[in-house]
Amino acid sequence: MVVYPRPASNLSTWMQWLTVTPTHRWHRHYHSAGQGPLYQGRFKSFPIQDDGHLLTAMRYVEAEPLRAKLVDRAESWRWGSLWRRARGSTQQRAMLAEPPVALPQDWLSVVNGSQEDAELEEIRPAAARGSPLGDETWCDRIVKDLGLQSARRRVGRPKKSENSVLERVNAT
Repeated sequence: MVVYPRPASNLSTWMQWLTVTPTHRWHRHYHSAGQGPLYQGRFKSFPIQDDGHLLTAMRYVEAEPLRAKLVDRAESWRWGSLWRRARGSTQQRAMLAEPPVALPQDWLSVVNGSQEDAELEEIRPAAARGSPLGDETWCDRIVKDLGLQSARRRVGRPKKSENSVLERVNAT
């Protein structure tokens, strides 16, 4: 059975239903209590500057099984969109939305190619925290315009700078 939202439905509401329903069933089955979805943090949304950055994000998602060493080639992961795109039936491929930007002819090679650390360092904060994906000037403007300052801050307590520690030591 394939489950997907109706075209006129709210995607966020549908994703909440999709992730919370198994949680309720799990807790009912095991006679336990708890809150929140079982699949924390899988649905992401963040501003993307342009087509090149969108392709970077798409590549990041479709190459995840390869990076996790679950498969030798990304399209071998049967539960991913790349498998449907490359190997799925006509009906399975029809379930994928047409990307807003044309994929390169060698998309499979691009996804299966080695990703540079710089590319991964650029996409990971966006994927993890919802910060914008683009060049620094654009990201700074979008953070300000959309009030996304919390997405750019480091997690946890701010680190004390080495200078302030030295100043306190010298003052005593």
